[in-house]
Amino acid sequence: MINATHGHGTHNDFVLVFDPEDKLSFSAEQIKRICDRKSGVGSDGFIKIVKQDKAWFMDYSNADGSQAEMCGNGIRVMARYLTDRGHQPSGIYSINTRGGRKFLSVPDSGDVSVNMGKVSQVGGQINVTVNSQEYFGLNIDVGNPHAVVFVDDLAGIGDLKSAPLVKPETTYPDGVNIEFVRFLEDGQIGMRVFERGVGETQSCGTGTCAVALAATIKSNKNLPIKWIINPPGGRLIVEIDAHSNATLTGPAVLVKDLELDQYL
Repeated sequence: MINATHGHGTHNDFVLVFDPEDKLSFSAEQIKRICDRKSGVGSDGFIKIVKQDKAWFMDYSNADGSQAEMCGNGIRVMARYLTDRGHQPSGIYSINTRGGRKFLSVPDSGDVSVNMGKVSQVGGQINVTVNSQEYFGLNIDVGNPHAVVFVDDLAGIGDLKSAPLVKPETTYPDGVNIEFVRFLEDGQIGMRVFERGVGETQSCGTGTCAVALAATIKSNKNLPIKWIINPPGGRLIVEIDAHSNATLTGPAVLVKDLELDQYL
């Protein structure tokens, strides 16, 4: 019997399997079945919690079974799991990812923060076509790739059931996360996101960090800075310090425990 937990960060949701000794193996096809919203558990990603060289490691996969560097909401949910289930005391601790080591602040309850590391703009013009409209995008690196597009109307980009077209195609050989962004009247930011290997999601942690830097550039503001960003799934806070290090803060919720055997 393989036990798992379903959790979310601003409704960007994940299936987590605690496997500290790294004894379990899941194929891309199995992960795809588990994450399928019609016939599986239904989630945006799959996290196997492993311990390597006495350090926690986030073995993260997208809903289509492909591996990814890391996930900002996912790592916060993983940290909430580790602390709530007694595997790691509350406080500040690190989790290793394919995108490097990330430090988190995890209280006994409430919002979880993660230092996402440096965010940076990458040169070159990016064009994104969606719903028969073409937009200019900013190329932002958060340890994984993002194309951030500013629009006047978030509904005007359509249903995002198909991946937007990004050019030049050679810019993102492994795919890209695409954020559509609108400045709100109260100074906050609204966004929608199409995640590579998943589709449109209710939220994206690395995406909000990319949006925060892009919004700073777009509005000609200086670092350090703090933005409140509102994806469909809820509210997240991103702070970028004077050295371009981003910290992401928001809720991390464990929803239910379940068994995976029927999906394998």
